[in-house]
Parts: sequence; structure tokens; C-alpha cells
Amino acid sequence: MSIKHKTGSIKLIAFDVDGVLTDGGIIYDNSGMEIKRFNVKDGQIIAHLKKSGFIVGAITGRDSQVVKNRCEELKLDFHYHGSSDKLVQYEKIKADYALDDEHIAYMGDDIIDLPILTRCGLSATPQDARTYIKEHVDYVSPSLGGHGALRDFADLILKEQNLLDTIIKQYTKGEM
Repeated sequence: MSIKHKTGSIKLIAFDVDGVLTDGGIIYDNSGMEIKRFNVKDGQIIAHLKKSGFIVGAITGRDSQVVKNRCEELKLDFHYHGSSDKLVQYEKIKADYALDDEHIAYMGDDIIDLPILTRCGLSATPQDARTYIKEHVDYVSPSLGGHGALRDFADLILKEQNLLDTIIKQYTKGEM
């Protein structure tokens, strides 16, 4: 089935955080405080996905206050942290929103994401994911994790659902 066909039924977009919204690095300062770098382009498109009617959220394996803060700032519809078995949260999300696999797009970058990547309707990974992850997804972003990979994936979905041009026109006509 083509990506164009798969994107047409997407209603919910979920993603991992470390390695997707970030470059996967973790920095600790001398006092043990965690520091992460997020790409504002990913955050910008999340706002447009939500305005366009998509359900948007994160499922992350780490339990990090920094990530929780970012998820709250982005006003995600859901975010699960410390998930060693992400498929449990995926199934809960499907039930909570009464969706089937084909309605869900997911971007992940590592082994822990494979159970979702191989079940969801549209799967993606950043350019710097391992080859064995890339072999199991529908779309490989041209961008690295933490450098706009989610933005690429979201733009693809918005474009294929004929929503991206509307967003662009709102900006070019000063309607935002």
C-alpha cells in the first residue's frame, strides 16, 4: 500500500521523544540536572497538527521531568513516560480514542519502538535510525532525530491530506 493511501486515514500522530524530538543525547550538569535540546520546528508543526484536528502525543521510554515539561508546553493530547513496553500504551490509546491501527501514525527510532512501528497504519523513523529500524517503516525522514524529523513526517501527512497548503496560505495572506 502506498504512503499516499496510508496517510489518508491518519487521525492520530504519536512519537517517541529521545531520538525523535531530540538527538538522543542526554546532558547532565554538575548538580545532576538533565538538559535536552528540542527543535522548535517540531513544536511549531505540532500546534498546526492539533489545529487541523489531529490527536497528537508521545510515548517515551524514559521518565524525565524535562520531557514532561516539553510535552506540557506543546499541549500534547497524551504523553506516557517510563514506558518499557510501549505497546501497552499504544493499545490504551487505540481504546481511549476508539481508533484502529490504520488511523495511527507513529515515529520512533529504536528497538523499543518496533512493536508499534510494525502495527500502526503509517510508520516513520529519523534518518539516523539503525538500518534494521529503517527496514520496518514506511517513511525515513531526510532529517536526523532532534533536527526536524517529526516536522518532515507531519508535513508529509498534512500535504497528503491536502492540509499543508491551507496552513501555508494562512501565513502568506497574514491570516494567522
